[in-house]
Amino acid sequence: MMKLVILAMVAMYLSGCVLTKIITVPLRVTGAAISIIPVAGNTADEAIDKVADTIDKVPI
Repeated sequence: MMKLVILAMVAMYLSGCVLTKIITVPLRVTGAAISIIPVAGNTADEAIDKVADTIDKVPI
């Protein structure tokens, strides 16, 4: 019984990590694509990375 509880807790923890990665990976890819733009690209990429880092820190 205890193994089942531990397994359920680990599954819930991992699902939170996966959930934030599902959200942040497309953000980071978009930021990398935008960074190609000569003038405003790096600024937009930094802003998107900051948002993605904040989402990664959310304890889901």
